[in-house]
Amino acid sequence: MAIISSSTVQKNQKTDKNKNWLFPFILVTSLFFFWGFVHNLDPILIPHLRKAFNLSDFQSSLIDSSVFIAYFIMALPAGFIMRKYGYKSGIMIGLILFGFGCILFVPAANSLQYIYFLGALFIIACGLTFLETSANPYITILGPSETATNRLNLSQSFNGLAAFIAPSYIGPMILSGKNLTKTEMEAMSPTDLHSYLLSEAASVKLPYLTLGLIILVVAVIFYFTNMPDVKEEDSKEGEGTSFKSALKSIQLRWGILAQFFYVGAQVCVGSFFIKMATTTAGLEEGSAAKYLGFYGLAFMLGRFVGTFLMQYIQPRKLLIIYAIISILLSILAITGTGITVVYTLIAIAFFMSIMFPTIFSMGISGLGNNTKIGSSLIVMSIVGGALLPPILGVISDKTGNIQNGYIVPLVCFAVILLFAMNGNKTQNA
Repeated sequence: MAIISSSTVQKNQKTDKNKNWLFPFILVTSLFFFWGFVHNLDPILIPHLRKAFNLSDFQSSLIDSSVFIAYFIMALPAGFIMRKYGYKSGIMIGLILFGFGCILFVPAANSLQYIYFLGALFIIACGLTFLETSANPYITILGPSETATNRLNLSQSFNGLAAFIAPSYIGPMILSGKNLTKTEMEAMSPTDLHSYLLSEAASVKLPYLTLGLIILVVAVIFYFTNMPDVKEEDSKEGEGTSFKSALKSIQLRWGILAQFFYVGAQVCVGSFFIKMATTTAGLEEGSAAKYLGFYGLAFMLGRFVGTFLMQYIQPRKLLIIYAIISILLSILAITGTGITVVYTLIAIAFFMSIMFPTIFSMGISGLGNNTKIGSSLIVMSIVGGALLPPILGVISDKTGNIQNGYIVPLVCFAVILLFAMNGNKTQNA
């Protein structure tokens, strides 16, 4: 009879465990692509609806507000459901809301009412809240804790892939290239004006309807897939878990603050990219959308490069380097001219790409059974994407120069730098 060593048994058990988790890992990673895809349609949607409904910069920023306010409202309910029923339940609810919200773009376009678009985006964002609250911590605890940041950055890299594909290939389907002034629109007959607005609004139907149907198919796949829940600690589920105990972590409190400002910075830079490109560099709307695709490509490459560099540089130190570079680039975006500003924004995308997953994993580090609570609180801080872009819009409207508004992301990157520099102190505390 052959004798099997204990080390061989352990190795086989580890291999079996890896196989059991491989497909769920791939499936959850696909979610990063899908929510990145819909998020990166927002910078296309903002100039499109601004043109169709003749909106100011502040009014168009409400698109971001309707999306990111949902994170603040739904993060705690999402965390509660996830703690009570597990990660899979949170993902399923998120996918259903996500798909349903996308399909609602069809009646919103038919109504020609801006408020209905905001409502559909809010429902999509409610779904994304469930997905991000579930998927981010799920990835971080799906393996050794020392490589959690690397895994999360790898999964988030597919979010960056979506940031390239969405504006590059879907953007031209939505943007018509027609730019009528307010005077030209007022001079049109009611029938012609209605036809123009209807054609502009109708361009969003096919992309969002298709995305919604795909998401619902993914929900069905998740339903029939075995997604075993993961316990953060060996102790009983719920033992010692509370918001109060979670917030005792200085690292978590700093993580919430840093994530608030990071998401605000990302949304500010991306959402007003086309406006910056058309005003500072004089690009046409279609050309600006193509550059937005390069912006997404830079974001994607930044994620992959950042994941590679973290094998040799501590995530906290790399975050410090990237934050400093982002601050300098923000100054150049404010003071620069011409096409230089566009390339500067693309460079910012590269260097801010690792910030969300790195801040997230650092923020929930060491929380144990409070990981799900900490995840909910950090996801709530995404409300920065709702509150900070309107400030940029007000600055732009008041000064008549969109570049002046980019002082908002400049301040945001400064806060992230403080978080990264205090990383060791908070962890030791």
